[in-house]
Amino acid sequence: MKNTALTHIHEALGAKMVPFAGYNMPVQYEGVTIEHETVRNGVGVFDVSHMGEFLISGPNALNLIQKIASNDASVLTVGRAQYSCMPNEDGGIVDDLIIYRIKDDEYLLVVNASNIEKDWNWISSKNDMNATMRNISEDYSLLAIQGPKAVEAMQSLTSVDLAAIKYYHFEVADFAGVEHVIISATGYTGSGGFEIYAKNTEIEQIWKKVFEAGASYGIKPVGLAARDTLRLEMGFCLYGNDINDTTSPLEAGLGWITKFTKDFTNAEALKKQKEEGVTRKLVAFELTERGIPRHDYEITDKDGNVIGIVTSGTMSPSLSKGIGLGYVPVAYTAVDSEIYIRIRKKDIPAKVVKLPFYKK
Repeated sequence: MKNTALTHIHEALGAKMVPFAGYNMPVQYEGVTIEHETVRNGVGVFDVSHMGEFLISGPNALNLIQKIASNDASVLTVGRAQYSCMPNEDGGIVDDLIIYRIKDDEYLLVVNASNIEKDWNWISSKNDMNATMRNISEDYSLLAIQGPKAVEAMQSLTSVDLAAIKYYHFEVADFAGVEHVIISATGYTGSGGFEIYAKNTEIEQIWKKVFEAGASYGIKPVGLAARDTLRLEMGFCLYGNDINDTTSPLEAGLGWITKFTKDFTNAEALKKQKEEGVTRKLVAFELTERGIPRHDYEITDKDGNVIGIVTSGTMSPSLSKGIGLGYVPVAYTAVDSEIYIRIRKKDIPAKVVKLPFYKK
């Protein structure tokens, strides 16, 4: 089991630690609901250093990225980031990722922790244009400082105007006494804030200064459990649950990051799927009676026929009701469609809703 550079701090704080993607990670500190509400209303900090980082550089860096990624990275200028996915040859998804344009000919790819080796091998297999690739995952740490008070709480730590960094833009600047930190206006919570990339040797200093600066704002450490409830309330896909090697980006509602203005892996088949229409789609649903939907619970119709499977589900801390995502046939995807979630052999009624679940 690998540790992040901050594992000893989480343990000292009394975090409940769990194995996740090969890492020893904090799942919660005070409790999921408290941590969730801290991010929705104030500012919280996640150690997400288990994520993978690849540097792709050289004159053919963009060519390689355009080949592997569904979104159009040619629109990126230095200082901008983009959400994308890597389609496989069979209609599914290798992984979803964020692409940062660091310099004219250098890009940072941030991938899911459980897929680091798989993604590296996949991109390497497509690199017939000799782009330079570096896997820097083991050397870098990542903090997600999230919540509506993040800008105000962190402004004293940097010379850049944090409020001026637009969503999915970033600066490479000083932060918490460290030079050349990536300060990115991204995150997977839907409550604003930043993601901070720095070397493992620098991250403990940053963590301490972040908590000093945020003390008067009620800053708290937040674990992976609240990260999951926060992202689910926004309807953000989690790789391994809502998207995987067998789900197409179009089925998953990721048509907006699938750009047929360029050629990429399996583009022809996906374009055909778009033209012909998909047979199933990922929908968001809310239970209309008491109950908590969970991953892999069956979705049924009114007659009890199994029509799909829950990919993500929880009791929403913000809405105090059961919410989830799941794949169902297209006939059941319209908003307000009635479906049922099988919980302990009982079919609990639910309705299809429009994302996000949580509206500010």
